[in-house]
Amino acid sequence: MKIAEQEKKTAALNSVVAALFLTGMKLVVGLMSGSLGILAEAAHSGLDLVAALVTYFAVRISGKPADQKHLYGHGKVENLSAFFETVLLLVTCIWIIHEAYDRLVVKPIEVEASIWAFAVMVISIGVDISRSRMLYRVAHKHNSQALEADALHFSTDIWSSAVVLFGLFCVKIGDWFPAVGFLQRADALAALGVALIVVHVSIKLGIRTIEGLLDVAPAGMAETIKFLVESMNEIKDCHAVRVRTSGPRLFVDVHVSLDGNMPLKQVHQLTDQVEERVQQTIPNADVTVHPEPSNSPTVDPKNGG
Repeated sequence: MKIAEQEKKTAALNSVVAALFLTGMKLVVGLMSGSLGILAEAAHSGLDLVAALVTYFAVRISGKPADQKHLYGHGKVENLSAFFETVLLLVTCIWIIHEAYDRLVVKPIEVEASIWAFAVMVISIGVDISRSRMLYRVAHKHNSQALEADALHFSTDIWSSAVVLFGLFCVKIGDWFPAVGFLQRADALAALGVALIVVHVSIKLGIRTIEGLLDVAPAGMAETIKFLVESMNEIKDCHAVRVRTSGPRLFVDVHVSLDGNMPLKQVHQLTDQVEERVQQTIPNADVTVHPEPSNSPTVDPKNGG
């Protein structure tokens, strides 16, 4: 478990460093070129930096063991962190849409599509591809919603950076061919494209986050657990299956019907087997099994009844 927590912390810290580097680079080039698309990306990366910091601290806290005040551990901190990231993304969208509207309708601003503007976006895409892959790998390996939310942000950045790059290319064409000077506004349109992408991702992330905070069971999980348990020998029935998530952990409660004449020691061994069976399919699940005497008569296969 300590190795897993260390891997999560390292991934989160690397994300913070990458976000800090990209935010500074985009801000400097955006101010130099006057590109709203790049400034929008700088604002996006700035909030990603805040989100990455929140994720880093959330991962550190969620790894703490359960205590008297937090009997289910501190995993919900990861869900709360993902919700915070969603709010930050929506705030970014509002600012980008407002600025893009001003540049398209109120006060058009000339954009300088310099080699530095293109370079910063290409570097940004390369860094985002690298860190999103790293975060997804660690998130899936350790079932971390906070790291997965972080990875989702940076994979979104890849597409939004590509949109901005396309906008800069259109601006450059407008410089070369004055007859298509309307392409100068492509930068602001690209910024709107960034905002739409971020809104889409924010809604998806927000729904998942709220479901986690409201203890919504993963789709099909209860049915899968019921099938696994009922396929075991000596289990007559599995019912009242309850599943809740808390950060990277999954808490499972199941009720099983057993032969009422079964010795207590055998019942205990069987409940251990049920826990192991569920954990084979759902690693790191915290499983609680409630044995109950079955009302159906026991059938002796030798005597036929």
